[in-house]
Amino acid sequence: MGKKQLKFNSRTIHGGQSPDEAYGAVMPPIYQTSTYAQSTPGGHKGYEYSRSANPTRTALENSLASIENGNYGLAFGSGLAAIDAVIKLLGPGDEVISTSDLYGGSYRIFKSIFEKYGIVFHFVGMQDIEEIAQHISPKTKLIWVETPTNPMMNIIDIKSVSQLARKYNVLLAVDNTFATPYLQLPLDLGADIVMHSATKYLGGHSDVVLGALVVRDKELADQLYFIQNASGAVCGPMDSFLVLRGIKTLHVRMQRHCENGRAVAEYLANHPKIEKVFWPGFSDHPNHEVAKSQMKDFGGMISFVPKGGKYQDAIKIVEKLQLFTLAESLGGVESLAGHPASMTHASIPKEEREKSGVVDALIRLSVGIEDKEDLMEDLRQAIE
Repeated sequence: MGKKQLKFNSRTIHGGQSPDEAYGAVMPPIYQTSTYAQSTPGGHKGYEYSRSANPTRTALENSLASIENGNYGLAFGSGLAAIDAVIKLLGPGDEVISTSDLYGGSYRIFKSIFEKYGIVFHFVGMQDIEEIAQHISPKTKLIWVETPTNPMMNIIDIKSVSQLARKYNVLLAVDNTFATPYLQLPLDLGADIVMHSATKYLGGHSDVVLGALVVRDKELADQLYFIQNASGAVCGPMDSFLVLRGIKTLHVRMQRHCENGRAVAEYLANHPKIEKVFWPGFSDHPNHEVAKSQMKDFGGMISFVPKGGKYQDAIKIVEKLQLFTLAESLGGVESLAGHPASMTHASIPKEEREKSGVVDALIRLSVGIEDKEDLMEDLRQAIE
């Protein structure tokens, strides 16, 4: 059986991997080197300088391509460095349609970095495909999708957006950080580029910062490899090793994240002091049917608003949590809680935040893989 034909759980461990040629090491060594000996100018063994390529990073990039059903993987110093590379495919006057409910760092790099170079960004609610279609013009070059969105857990129909993108010859990029390839495969649904903050679920242990892109098209891959090398925002070999190690347990971790996420979401939904819970697994969640069709399960990310919707109530809850750690980021084995308005989404103006539902009382949970009973007890004592 070729490694292309392996099922997903097997690909997280074996996909794109082979024992090290030097000594047969099962895990690729950490090639902690900046440069490589050449026998004659240009005569090398595939590596000449570690910004351009490093064997440990290559092993990670092969794994990334395998688990996303892609052909080419690229690893970067952070998720934002990966986004930066995608936007560098564009030029002055080009337009991007982005979901309006997205990670604050993505919004910041779009608005504060790239807008001044003449790239125009439109932020629209993407649950309705017609909303996207209305903003497409001859200058539109990219549609940027997050699904589930951060932090409102909105679901966007990747297949329908990809059909629209193809019709108008527009690139479609999907931020797959929340779902991971365990839950959804955007390239199979028609996306051109998949992006990850591999800091999150792919790394899975809150010990590394790294970003990733995966594509199928060689010409697009070559353009992105050129940007990766020319701009230099690459990850080091140790970080590459840590994410590769994380990927090998992605499938078993995601099973528990989903199981615990369901238990916590249902607990919160039934709690008299909680007003609203945002989790795509609820049958009354907008686009729940789309989530069911394009995702294998519903993940461990949940947002909620305490009854009364007061900022002070949200702050009291996150400060009282003990097992859930109040911290930035998500997707680690430990449960984390965040206050998007003052943490992950503070870079989005308040008026823009609230339009997409990111109110001051919203709390976001990244449900880890602890015992679910302990997590629910922690929420109970903090809320009550």
